[in-house]
Amino acid sequence: MMKSVDAGEIQRQLQEWGAEHFRDYLWRHTRDPYRVMIAEFMLHRTRADQVVPVYTEFILHYPDVFSLAQANISDVRLVTEHLGLHWRSAHFIEAARYIVRESGGKFPETENGLREIPGVGEYVAGAILTICYGKSHPVIDSNIARFINRFYGLHLTGEIRRKRDVRTIAEDLFSVEDPGRLLFAILDFTAAICRAQVPLHQECPLKEMCRYYLEGVQVRED
Repeated sequence: MMKSVDAGEIQRQLQEWGAEHFRDYLWRHTRDPYRVMIAEFMLHRTRADQVVPVYTEFILHYPDVFSLAQANISDVRLVTEHLGLHWRSAHFIEAARYIVRESGGKFPETENGLREIPGVGEYVAGAILTICYGKSHPVIDSNIARFINRFYGLHLTGEIRRKRDVRTIAEDLFSVEDPGRLLFAILDFTAAICRAQVPLHQECPLKEMCRYYLEGVQVRED
């Protein structure tokens, strides 16, 4: 593992890049854990551009956890069916009813508490903690894991987002004043630059620190 890179420098460069290339979505302008949860449910395996109209309509019909908890599943399905995964309609209502029943509509502020909510896993809990509560907490999806694996030259294979080295680095990376802002920056960066296929090395502001890029340069020179 490459340990010589200053996490602060990586954070700074990612945030600067992220500010310039920010993808402006409605759910990025709220710290309401309910709305962030709904967005993350919809974004699971779905492109953000597809989610935009569905999310907008959903929030119009169900602006808070109480309105959703009282909703009829068939009515919710009419809104969510455009995403193509019909199980999500029940998913949303179960989560809302749990929150209303167990805590009077107030979201937990710990990972363990959030993960008790039906449908909320490690990633969604981390997103809520960083975006809504400003807590320094590792948030790892397959794209963020890929970035860490490449940048630090870990050479991990398989389900890398669950590897200990990836989580350790993510904990350090998200130890920043505004972890939610950093999360958006990394998500945008991995979508535009550090892509799964054909990463754009020449446009990457981090390439001179990136083990994946530097190893490739060395191979080409050899």
